[in-house]
Amino acid sequence: MSQTYLTTEELSGRIKYDSKTIRRKLKDTVLIEGIHYFRPFGGRKILYIWEQIEEDMFKAPAINTLMAGVY
Repeated sequence: MSQTYLTTEELSGRIKYDSKTIRRKLKDTVLIEGIHYFRPFGGRKILYIWEQIEEDMFKAPAINTLMAGVY
């Protein structure tokens, strides 16, 4: 299976989020290491897996997310 690996800047262009937002708010909350991104050779550089991110973007939110704030 072929996968598309993207840098933070390349991902930013595809999902229309600023690269700083990806690094500070999405990474490790929405984008999980080992699922959505990895560090090749154990280094500092991060590569995002486009196909996994794209698939998860279109998933419906969980029911408890829809009901947040409703009592």
